[in-house]
Amino acid sequence: MKFTITREQLAEGVSAVSAAVPSKTTLPVLANILLEATKDGLRLSGTDLDIAVSTTVPASVDQEGAITLPARKLQELVRELPSAGIRFTTQGEQRVTIECGRSKFKLLGLPREEFPAFPQVAFDGAIKTTARDLQKLVAHVAFAASTEESRPILNGVLWQLTADRMRMVATNGHRLAKMEVPLQGSTAEPAELIVPPKALEQFRKLFSAEDEIEIGRSENHLGFRSATTQVFTRLIEGPYPNYEQVIPRENDKFATVEKATLISALRRMSIVASDQTHRIRMSFGDGSCRLSVTTPDLGEAQEEITVSYEGEPLDIGFNANYLLEVLKYMPTEEVRLTFKAPERASTVEPVGWDDPAVYLTLVMPLRLID
Repeated sequence: MKFTITREQLAEGVSAVSAAVPSKTTLPVLANILLEATKDGLRLSGTDLDIAVSTTVPASVDQEGAITLPARKLQELVRELPSAGIRFTTQGEQRVTIECGRSKFKLLGLPREEFPAFPQVAFDGAIKTTARDLQKLVAHVAFAASTEESRPILNGVLWQLTADRMRMVATNGHRLAKMEVPLQGSTAEPAELIVPPKALEQFRKLFSAEDEIEIGRSENHLGFRSATTQVFTRLIEGPYPNYEQVIPRENDKFATVEKATLISALRRMSIVASDQTHRIRMSFGDGSCRLSVTTPDLGEAQEEITVSYEGEPLDIGFNANYLLEVLKYMPTEEVRLTFKAPERASTVEPVGWDDPAVYLTLVMPLRLID
């Protein structure tokens, strides 16, 4: 294998696949990046056996071939080399010489044959869309997935596909995010998939908004591909909870508030809130919301903000962190909160969002202690 590549192109490729390389593994080859010199350029691949990433970058290839090299050392080398052409030459199956300017390195790798094969994902009849819509779903929903291991199914994001729309839902049982966008011209079969958030984050980072994406699947795997990049992931198996039954339909109290004002007040109240529950009290009345916190071993705090409120006066408790989380992903300057009762789920939605997407978040309240 012989090829020459610019530092910038090599850095782009290494960076793209490094996130799929595990930091710790009992299988040495998984700590490596597979480099394949082809007629199309240099293809780099990395995997942790759950997620696999492959991308092709321009390179001048004199002789095709492949080798795997330690990902961390390759990253460090690329970072320190000057901005100039880098020449790779393999010697046998496990050694490569890297030359750049007056610098010369010899690295030991592992043979290509030891690198795991990527999942077999069928792209026949694949869903075709631009990356923009899918990235919008991921950016506004994936944060809400659980990180606890007690309910593995909630560690994934539910992705529902029909002939005319895509919907994503994620929850940890305390807060939920749901968004759907129109899907144009899809001929694929309707599907419900549970996808690891890490894979979706890779998708969001690696594809540009304008990329035309094909989405294929097998029984246990999902694949995304553009002209130069592929991402594969293992799907999470099992039935996703019926989230529709927790979304309130009868909330009859409404508050509209400036997002930045509410975020600032919540952050200040959080300073005095319990480190265990992060509980704050929100008291809604005509034209105002009074936020208050009482923590026996620390102290108390109060603040009042202006809101537009419709309904009977209401006292309700929330985990401030969950509220701050959903507010962080709201795409508008104003938000609308809806309530039914102190023990019933509340929703937070954008106000005045000029977008075809439909976005809803939900936060479960905490019991107030007087």
